[in-house]
Amino acid sequence: MRLALDQAERAGGDVPVGAVVLAADGTTVLGAGHNEREATGDPTAHAEVLAIRRAAADLGEWRLSGCTLVVTLEPCTMCAGAIVQSRVDRVVYGARDEKAGAAGSLWDVVRDRRLNHRPEVIEGVLADDCARLLTEFFRDR
Repeated sequence: MRLALDQAERAGGDVPVGAVVLAADGTTVLGAGHNEREATGDPTAHAEVLAIRRAAADLGEWRLSGCTLVVTLEPCTMCAGAIVQSRVDRVVYGARDEKAGAAGSLWDVVRDRRLNHRPEVIEGVLADDCARLLTEFFRDR
């Protein structure tokens, strides 16, 4: 989660969310990202999507079986869909997102039994540190 927090701090003027995709060994970083919507003008440039894209490019395939996505904020519905489609085995997140979270709080897309893939979800890792970044960002706005 510390690596994801480092990514979040690089978000500049965007919402400070960071993500990393770890290989099956749990230590090798395959992809990393932070929100880049403001920098790129791309509404899909969420930290999770960017980290997943980079991990798939590193592996040379779209299936991220055995991989873990670590993200500072609970994924939204778009990112939850990308997680399911990429076959990530595990999602670890810090702060819950009661307004838009899709990994257990508002929705639970990633564990929906109607879908063909359901990753393990671990929530609340360094939640206070993750939430503090977001609180400070929005307080300054």
